[in-house]
Amino acid sequence: MRYLVWTLRLLIFLLVLVFALGNTAPVAVTFYSGLVLQDIPLIVVMLAAFVLGAVFGLLLTIPGAMRRRREAARLRRELDRLQDTTPAAPAQSAPVVIDAGLPAR
Repeated sequence: MRYLVWTLRLLIFLLVLVFALGNTAPVAVTFYSGLVLQDIPLIVVMLAAFVLGAVFGLLLTIPGAMRRRREAARLRRELDRLQDTTPAAPAQSAPVVIDAGLPAR
């Protein structure tokens, strides 16, 4: 299974590399304020857009993760409180086996 994962990683890397090498043409990037950057390789623009999208996506997951962490901590405290207030169960002895004198099969 490990070799399959590494093979897939290598394949994806090669595909991205070939894609990057095929998109090196210079482009002009225009921002909203009228700022224009000339002769930026297309792959740099695409990589920057990908990274910004990944960062924004991760930022969107932070509130939910923090909420789940707070809930887990609250449930852990409640469990500890319940375990402290519940009396310990009496120790159980092993079941008693009675030999009925039946022949073994």
